[in-house]
Amino acid sequence: MHGPATIGWLLVALCAATGASCVLRARDAERGQRAEAQSEAAMGFGMAAMAVPALWGGAPVLHTTAAWAFTAAFGLLLARELWLVTGGRHRIACRAGHLHHVLGSAAMVYVALSMALGASSGTGAHHPAVGGVPLVTGVLLAYFAVYVLWTGTRLMPVAAGAGSVVTAGADGGRRAVALPVMRQAGVAAGCRVAMGAGMFAMLLTV
Repeated sequence: MHGPATIGWLLVALCAATGASCVLRARDAERGQRAEAQSEAAMGFGMAAMAVPALWGGAPVLHTTAAWAFTAAFGLLLARELWLVTGGRHRIACRAGHLHHVLGSAAMVYVALSMALGASSGTGAHHPAVGGVPLVTGVLLAYFAVYVLWTGTRLMPVAAGAGSVVTAGADGGRRAVALPVMRQAGVAAGCRVAMGAGMFAMLLTV
């Protein structure tokens, strides 16, 4: 991606950490939630790889090859999301969550394709000409900005002990039991906020 290398590596770290947390969350999740976590993990690692500054600071042929490779990879991810929404085994349980994943995958295909087409007709030795459709870029930027702000505000703590449940003990008393952190809904929402912010940053390069 264009811009200072430091920002690129920070984006790599954010997306890779998000992908890793989604892998951990998918390990013990139920089938429907596992499909969502797997999608988010694939998206996180794909975005991390795409943000590596070395891919966009070398020869133009490297730009072109990388951009088309990411277009194909995110295209496959988009096809998987569409299958899960329309014909997959989890289409009922995960429809709402996967609609956001579909849009996220489509946005990354759009970014990668714009870079691929720009690289094919690049004008500079170090930076391909990126030319997305302004209206599409603006709509996607607005969507992810609103999504990150709206979801982020919902993650604010509302009460102490939000990560625990109360159960009845053998003596009739009540005790708090901590929930595994990777099972908490806030972790999933946090992953989506992080990736939404990453997508917003990548769309700014289009």
